[in-house]
Amino acid sequence: MMWAILIGYLLIMMGIGFYYRKQTSNVSDFVLGGRTVGPWFTAFAYGTSYFSAVVFIGYAGQFGWSYGLSATWIGIGNALIGSLLAWLILGKRTRTMTKYLNAATMPEFFEKRYSTRKLKTMSALIIFIFLIPYTASVYNGLSRLFESAFNVPYSVCIVVMALFTAVYVIVGGYKATALNDFVQGIIMLIGIAAVVICCVNYKGGLEEAVEALEEIPDAAGNTGVFSSIIGPDPINLIGVVILTSLGTWGLPQMVQKFYAIKDDTAIKWGSIISTIFAFVVAGGSYFLGGFGRLYATLTGEPGKAVLNKVNDKPEYDAIVPAMTNEALPEILLGLLVVLVLSASMSTLSSLVLTSSSTLTIDLIKPFKKDMTEKQQVTIIRVFIVAFLALSVILAMNKNAYITTLMSISWGALAGSFLAPFLWGLFSKRINKIAVFFCFAWGVGITVIHTALFSMGWFPGAVEAVKSLGWKLNIMSPLNCGAFTMLSTLILCPIIAHLTTKGDTPAGIEAFKCYEKK
Repeated sequence: MMWAILIGYLLIMMGIGFYYRKQTSNVSDFVLGGRTVGPWFTAFAYGTSYFSAVVFIGYAGQFGWSYGLSATWIGIGNALIGSLLAWLILGKRTRTMTKYLNAATMPEFFEKRYSTRKLKTMSALIIFIFLIPYTASVYNGLSRLFESAFNVPYSVCIVVMALFTAVYVIVGGYKATALNDFVQGIIMLIGIAAVVICCVNYKGGLEEAVEALEEIPDAAGNTGVFSSIIGPDPINLIGVVILTSLGTWGLPQMVQKFYAIKDDTAIKWGSIISTIFAFVVAGGSYFLGGFGRLYATLTGEPGKAVLNKVNDKPEYDAIVPAMTNEALPEILLGLLVVLVLSASMSTLSSLVLTSSSTLTIDLIKPFKKDMTEKQQVTIIRVFIVAFLALSVILAMNKNAYITTLMSISWGALAGSFLAPFLWGLFSKRINKIAVFFCFAWGVGITVIHTALFSMGWFPGAVEAVKSLGWKLNIMSPLNCGAFTMLSTLILCPIIAHLTTKGDTPAGIEAFKCYEKK
């Protein structure tokens, strides 16, 4: 039954890709759908690019285990900050300015908004490099579920999913991706609701499940912390909320959805649809993960997770697959597989399309200005294959936590781009010096932090931090990502104020777009 559901789903996705094959004759059609995509398709494209196996398998598993039911706050933050506020604050101004500047990618926006080609080159390289670990984290989560449900080897899952993603993105471009995202979004909404209900009812219903969760002690022996509203670690929980919610404002694959939307009316409806989608999908995923300690998670004893053989830490990425294997009947397990596959393939398609189009438009085209539209589309397709290949190689490291890979990616990208992009839409005074600083700060802090703590190259640094006993875990890549974003939001306008007198000529020119009706 599960195989039949899976094969049927994949055939539909491939069919959509081939249906739109003839409608991608130029770069605008392939990358932005001709800027004619309506609110439903754009909202679902935004939501399905936002939430993938990273959330359902990795984040729901790790933070549900660590914070209990209070992890639901992450989903609420994703809906209110990452979706609603993002649409209300960025949507209209992004569409208006990018259309006026004729910018199809985020690097192209930086070049034309701040009047320097170097920003385009730097940002294009940052995007290509740091979207790879994010893509690898999606493959990681997706393959773990397939390995659990179908007993298919982890590496085989990764390669097969990469091939399917490549085919329908290469063939159909943005419109095929948008329609696929809509279909996948419907599956995600139905699937999340069904899985949450089944997993909670399997433990006797909501009231009984919460009471059972209250009895499980934390490391200090305290009970009731995993069922409380604030949870056992509210300080570090805030860092997760900031990274996963505010981070979307600076991610190229997310804000580029605003480039393609049809008009202002579509933006209003899109904000409502996207927010409801996030409440159901993200809120449901983290709420489900909050009950992870009630399940045996392969150890035979609730409240204890199986340990990773390499680092002796809990195998967080195995928690949700273990929950669903125990609680769901076969037909719903098949629906779950399609749910996670839907979420992951939509995110993957967005990532590879963003990265490959960025390299082509922002790095290759400037050196070969006589390239035809057909040649550009061909090169974008070649880069899609290269990007997926690199992501697959990185994802083969099964011991890398999903949350670590994703946090490194979001920390560098949002830490570099959030402040220059946001302030660039609202202030004429922001200059290229401030933007260069944000790029260096976001990437530099992320790389240094990864080398010190995530890669394990400097064990002395880890021991030194542990000896301080701080409540805020500065070794966490999530907290590092949250720090880079918040710090650049503050530093960017300060540096611009110190290095320029009044509004910049580039800012004055770009803001003419808001004067036109």
